[in-house]
Amino acid sequence: MFAKLRGVLDSVNEDSLIIDVGGVGYLVHAASRTLSQLPAAGEPLTLFIETQVREDAIALYGFLKAEEQRWFRLLHSVQGVGARIALAILSVLSAAELSAAIAAQDTASVARANGVGPKLAQRIVLELKDKAGALSADFGTSASAPVASVPAVQADAISALVNLGYRLADATAAVSAALAKLDGGARLDVVVRAALKEAAQR
Repeated sequence: MFAKLRGVLDSVNEDSLIIDVGGVGYLVHAASRTLSQLPAAGEPLTLFIETQVREDAIALYGFLKAEEQRWFRLLHSVQGVGARIALAILSVLSAAELSAAIAAQDTASVARANGVGPKLAQRIVLELKDKAGALSADFGTSASAPVASVPAVQADAISALVNLGYRLADATAAVSAALAKLDGGARLDVVVRAALKEAAQR
C-alpha cells in the first residue's frame, strides 16, 4: 500500500493530479481545496496517500497534510460516506473548519458539500462529535481556532468557485485577479463576489 509519494507535480485535472515519482506518473484524486494549493507543474511535491483497493481498481487519494488524511478516514468511516463524499466535504471545509463544525454540531456547514443532504450531515456530526476534539488535540489545534491567513482565504475562494461549476484553472485565475485588486485583509465573501465578477468578464 502507498502511504506517501514524493516527486514532481506533472499536471492537475478537475478532481485529480498526476505526480511523477522517478519517471512513473501516479494518478491521485484530491479535494478541490488541495488542488488549489498545489505548486506549479514541475515543482517538487509530497503527498500523504490513502490507498483503496477494489475488485476493479486501485485508487489513490492525496493530501498535503496528515490532518486532512485523518479526517478523510474518519469521514469514510461514517455509513453512506464514500471517498467522493469525503473529498467533497474536504473541498468546502478545511480540517480546522470541519473540526469546529462537528464540535458545534453545525450540520448546515457540512451539508454545503456536494452530495451531502441534511440527514447525512446530521449522521456525520453525530457519529464524529466525540472524535473531533481528540483529532484536534493530536495535531495541537483548537476546534474553535479561526483560519485567517490570506492563502487560506484564496484557497477557500477557489474552492467556492469550483463548487459553483467553474473549472479549477478558471477559478484560480479569477480569484488571483480579484485578490490583486482587493485589500489583503478582504473577507472571503468579498473575495468570492469579486472573483465571480472577474470570471464573468473572461
